[in-house]
Amino acid sequence: MLAAPVLSAMQLAEGIVVEASDEPRAANPAAAVTEFVRLRRDKNNQVVAMQTAVVRLVPRDSGSSLQHVDLIAAVHIGEHAYYQTINSLFTHYDAVLYELVAPQGTRIPKGEKEHKSIVSGMQSWMRDVLDMGMQLEDVDYTAENLVHADLSPEEFSQSMDSRNESVAGMLSKTWLAGMGQQYSAKAIFSEIRLLKNLLSGNRDLALKIFMAEQMVDTMRLGDAIEGREGSTLVAERNKKALAVLRQEIAAGKKKLAIFYGAAHMGDMSRRLIAEFDLVPAWTGWIDAWNLQ
Repeated sequence: MLAAPVLSAMQLAEGIVVEASDEPRAANPAAAVTEFVRLRRDKNNQVVAMQTAVVRLVPRDSGSSLQHVDLIAAVHIGEHAYYQTINSLFTHYDAVLYELVAPQGTRIPKGEKEHKSIVSGMQSWMRDVLDMGMQLEDVDYTAENLVHADLSPEEFSQSMDSRNESVAGMLSKTWLAGMGQQYSAKAIFSEIRLLKNLLSGNRDLALKIFMAEQMVDTMRLGDAIEGREGSTLVAERNKKALAVLRQEIAAGKKKLAIFYGAAHMGDMSRRLIAEFDLVPAWTGWIDAWNLQ
């Protein structure tokens, strides 16, 4: 028998719209959730926001002491209000497991602004160009209930070596997967619209909408990029997060969340269903980028 979901977190966190029923899906409760980032449109079909999902999974067995595990999908660049909503949401959990390839137990100082890698440098550039916030700077990782749940740099490197993976290889997979969509009607229409909007004068918004569309499309290529065997970047890091989740459940935590990048969440959802006997109860959406 399915456990009844608890809606308190969604009711108390402003900025989150719960879209699905508050009852677990009866038709196929074992079906994994696959969409964790999307574009929101108005009644005229105009894009007004890019959103990320909060998906609640509950035990199939109503006798379980665990109440729920929420998957809080993240994007690394977003509006300041987006991260404020996430900070507010975090207060409703016994533990929030977060991603960061760093030594075990690492705590990110509040307002972190140090950028050492190429990736973080690119994120900083995007933040400045789009005039938005940045996850590492706006999310409060000092809260007592936040728990580091990711590989250490040594574990990450060892996994890459054992799988014969490289950063260049991952980028190549992404490029090849994207090539299949490059000349689709949707992609061509998107580029035509970008050019039209650039010429109309609203260049900042045009660029922001175009980048949001590209980001959503890239997220949807996740399984194609990941491949059947998975990768260190997603699968192995997810395994580590779920190992920490088991520890937190064993310690008596009942209301838990996993705060990871949206690209991780499809695989994370499948693992929670298969390994923890959880089922999706409902999905909430947060506006991450304002595109109006």
